[in-house]
Amino acid sequence: MTVKTDEKEILRQKGFAEKVKNIIGEGKKYLLITLGCQQNESDSEKLHGMLSEMGYTETELIDEADLILYNTCAVRENAEKKLFGRIGALKPYKEKNPDLIIGVCGCMTQQKGMDERFRRYYKYVDMVFGTYSLYALPEILYKVIEDRAQIRDIRDIDGEVTEGIPIKRQSNVKAYLSVMYGCNNFCSYCVVPYVRGRERSREYKDVLDEAKSIASSGIKEIMLLGQNVNSYNGGLSFAELVAKVSEIDGIERIRFMSSHPKDISSELIDVMAERKNVCNQLHLPVQSGSNRILKIMNRRYTVEKYMGIIDEVKRKIPDVTLTTDIIVGFPGETNEDFYKTMELLKAVRYDSIFSFIYSKRKGTPAAVMEDCLTEEEKHINFDKMLKLQNDISLEKNKAMIGSVQSVLVEGESKTDKLRQCGRSEGGKLVHFASDKDLTGEIVKVKITDVNTWTLSGDMI
Repeated sequence: MTVKTDEKEILRQKGFAEKVKNIIGEGKKYLLITLGCQQNESDSEKLHGMLSEMGYTETELIDEADLILYNTCAVRENAEKKLFGRIGALKPYKEKNPDLIIGVCGCMTQQKGMDERFRRYYKYVDMVFGTYSLYALPEILYKVIEDRAQIRDIRDIDGEVTEGIPIKRQSNVKAYLSVMYGCNNFCSYCVVPYVRGRERSREYKDVLDEAKSIASSGIKEIMLLGQNVNSYNGGLSFAELVAKVSEIDGIERIRFMSSHPKDISSELIDVMAERKNVCNQLHLPVQSGSNRILKIMNRRYTVEKYMGIIDEVKRKIPDVTLTTDIIVGFPGETNEDFYKTMELLKAVRYDSIFSFIYSKRKGTPAAVMEDCLTEEEKHINFDKMLKLQNDISLEKNKAMIGSVQSVLVEGESKTDKLRQCGRSEGGKLVHFASDKDLTGEIVKVKITDVNTWTLSGDMI
């Protein structure tokens, strides 16, 4: 059952925010580094909001920062190693400036034993707090500043959703809108249920109120977020929620992720097909093309079930952009299993994929499973898969030459200041020439050239 954090507690945190503001005065700056998924990005917008409310201004320079905060990811081991390398690099800054406040929050801090690791090896980190404690940043920071205390706030409070946290959007073009948190699936490789907790859905009225607020600010695109967004249950089904959001004036594009194949419904596919402002893009993680491996992963669907969903989507939305996640080298995977994944790629013909070699996560069932393939074999297979998918992606992009795409402009191209860039309805990055800033506008672009990852064209 989902419950809300008591409103008195939110008011109490606002009181701490005011106390911090009074203590620090003017001119204090913070640096917030976000690692991981869109849900982390959404959480960081709340951290930005709270820090701004406390009187801090943002900087991108370590040397200018009075407070450095990392919002962490726990999905892959490499991300964890990089984070500790970055935290280690901050020690000289702390020695030079003892008043510098260093904090770590997010998914990684919720892992078992992580709190003790910080206590033992990173004593110069002032505050460590988990995903359930995010709303309490004002109180945590107040105690660090006022009491000169090191705060460790790792909680385990399943079932709670906190509303009323201030949000500072990081884009004027598109916005993240979290509709649920946590996951009940317990895929054997995944740490998310252990660090994000069980599924908790926001009430649909709160979601719609936030969507209306986003629309009134002039933002045109919303991405609805959840670890397993299809299983949203906040008084409406997810399909019903998407339909309601699509009726809000000013919302011209709606996307969502991540979808789990076991929960996606024909009703949701129908809403995608029928509502013009629901984008023709679907990210549907498959993870493997082998039923044997899917069972070991505890994915709770078969390749046949998955392909049935893909067939329905393609039938109802012929111009759909399809993307997926794939794990290569999962424990127990053989070359035969891998080639079944290759056959699935050929059958579905995704526009792009997000793929990784399996990363062991301590505490998950897969962490103690034995490998069938060597590391060298895993890397060879991974390269084979990328070659196949890159060829498919390029072929699909070439087929778009001559087409006219509606592009929501995100700003200046990072590689060419004379060009603008944005996303097509299908989520593809499009570059085009323009002599003025069109950020936030939706323009028509005729595609004239493509590569594996992007499209280029002329604005009409």
